[in-house]
Amino acid sequence: MQEIEKATLHICGKKIELPVRTGTEGETAVDISRLRERAGVITLDNGYGNTGSCESTITYIDGDRSILRYRGYPIEQIAAHSDFVETAYLVIYGELPNAAQRVTFSNLLTENSAIHERMVYLFESYPRDAHPMALLSAMVNALACYYPHLATNNHARDIVNFDEAAASLISKVRTITAMAYRMSRGLPIIYPRRKLRYCENFLHMMFSEPYDPYECEPVVGRALNLILLLHADHEQNCSTSTVRMVASSGANLFASAAAGVCALWGPYHGGANQAVIEMLQEIHAEGDDGSRFIAAAKAGKRRLMGFGHRIYKNYDPRAKIIGKSCGELLDHLGVNDPLLDIARKLEATALNDGYFIERKLYPNVDFYSGIMMRAIGIPLNMFTVMFAIGRMPGWVANWREVASNKSRIYRPRQIYTGHAIRDFIPEENRG
Repeated sequence: MQEIEKATLHICGKKIELPVRTGTEGETAVDISRLRERAGVITLDNGYGNTGSCESTITYIDGDRSILRYRGYPIEQIAAHSDFVETAYLVIYGELPNAAQRVTFSNLLTENSAIHERMVYLFESYPRDAHPMALLSAMVNALACYYPHLATNNHARDIVNFDEAAASLISKVRTITAMAYRMSRGLPIIYPRRKLRYCENFLHMMFSEPYDPYECEPVVGRALNLILLLHADHEQNCSTSTVRMVASSGANLFASAAAGVCALWGPYHGGANQAVIEMLQEIHAEGDDGSRFIAAAKAGKRRLMGFGHRIYKNYDPRAKIIGKSCGELLDHLGVNDPLLDIARKLEATALNDGYFIERKLYPNVDFYSGIMMRAIGIPLNMFTVMFAIGRMPGWVANWREVASNKSRIYRPRQIYTGHAIRDFIPEENRG
């Protein structure tokens, strides 16, 4: 960031000059990093909505103009020309791989796809109906136990083995997810195959049987690639900020990513696409084709899930991309599902009804990704896990930024609003 001018703050009888910095795309920030030291005050920003917690070179978002770029590349170009593995490389390392780099990275993913066989016993110790996100966070954290050379909690040493650790995490998260799915259903574990591509291998581990291998149709593989690619990173959201905060303590990549999984598990962050399907189920259970629900939503009596976005004030650029793919997937599969029929009615209404157009309540990426995952056969309770698989490259890249720079440990301040000082009361005198 470049310093462009000074901001002057008059407070507590003092005049404080604060640096004003600008980023690559012209976004401006007042640097308050020395405010407490110089003026004895802090800023209060509940939820950090107006606070820049770091400088990063990974992702740029302009919600007002519906812009999303990974390392400078528009998401529209990445979606049209890339796949998840190449996008993961770009997000993590900063540049698109050449042919040799792509092969090396792909080979690392293949070589690190299986998990330590002793970890199977960890799965067996959990209840059969354990939530997949609980399993995922536990197993990602456990990787540090089975691969200790990749998780020393010494950033200088861990950076040396970063390539292997990053590939292990991005690859093994598929295997962990598939194992969690199959064990929850009492199905035999299916191991990864060396010749399959990233998404095809995941679907193979999910849906193959020892006597009947799953054959991934190209349109399904492309759809899953797109879902993961569009979620690869999204700036300093709740889970990514959590990863950076944990990493700032010196924690290893696996521990930091496990913390990211826990943050993503929260329904206000990672549960949006699941909420879309739950809404569709609710509409169907009421014998509605979506018409009554839309009328109730316009009257302020129901909440339409999967429409609009907190960051994107016009439209979610990812939604335009994934919406087309969603239509192609449903048409190709010819899925006979009343929920998907309702979803298409909601989409058509929102794109053509003046009420939604005026309020810019367009379908977002969560609306389409939930529908697509249901069509592919991903169970509802695993939707957030799929989000975690897609977001893993962004978490890895953000961990690397923290671990590669000698930044101080994250330690936000607070404004205390509790009791003033008071004397301890012996038990016999307490009311």
